Amino acid sequence: MDSVDPTSYRPISNLSVFSKLLEQLVSQQLVAYLKDNDLLPDHQSAYRAYHSTETAVLRVLSDILLALDSGDIAVLTLLDLSAAFDSVDHATLLQRLRTSYGLGGSVLAWFASYLSNRTQCVRLPSTRSTESAVLYGVPQGSVLGLILFLLYTADLLRLVQRHQLHPHAYADDTQIYGSCHPSMADVFQQRLSDCIDDVALWMMSNRLQLNHAKTEVLWCASTRRQQQIPTSPVSVGSTLVFPVTTVRDLGVYLDADVSMAAHVTATVKRYCVLLKFQFACKSRL
Repeated sequence: MDSVDPTSYRPISNLSVFSKLLEQLVSQQLVAYLKDNDLLPDHQSAYRAYHSTETAVLRVLSDILLALDSGDIAVLTLLDLSAAFDSVDHATLLQRLRTSYGLGGSVLAWFASYLSNRTQCVRLPSTRSTESAVLYGVPQGSVLGLILFLLYTADLLRLVQRHQLHPHAYADDTQIYGSCHPSMADVFQQRLSDCIDDVALWMMSNRLQLNHAKTEVLWCASTRRQQQIPTSPVSVGSTLVFPVTTVRDLGVYLDADVSMAAHVTATVKRYCVLLKFQFACKSRL
């Protein structure tokens, strides 16, 4: 992290214990309501019981392996949002809670009160800036902010499905993947590009921003079909994204032949570093 780069910093809300306890009670009731009415996003794995980074990666990897076993090639695209939690539009979120999730009356008024009249400032050891109103975003470090973000972005997953591709998300990390016969790779790549363009437009209309520089594309194929993997770039707006041979997806390294060799190598390296650290500590003792 560059300490002099303002984008390296994220605001964290200083919330009282009482506030977090209240949020926890509201969160439990909200999640129970969403679950009972089958309103939770199907392909969002964050902040839900029995849904984690492990289940998200396993689902995506399983689908890709099934496609490769049938003789297809697969593509995995990792999208990155810039300051996603800080960009949520309050008016749009409240409208979505009313129209998409059936919240109204005093419940919706409570959420409006929860989001409004918040302020923020920058504090250094010897000085402090004047406070300014927080007009966008959900409180980072809060309990409810995370769930509200999932509900705010649920339509994005349905947008990907309309392009006949598969989405899976964990918080603001969005994965888009699919498969095709090697002979249809060019047509499929154009469909992927069109999907990402629509995703970028949706994000723009919802005050979110797709980080083109951190978008990654990984084509996967069995060992004998590696030569059939496309090498041409995928158009992401005005940016050309060239395929890579390895990506880090929710802490797991995936490679083009889905052998998990890159993940094993990275795990061994971390283990060796840990052993060296422990040995150095014991030597000093």
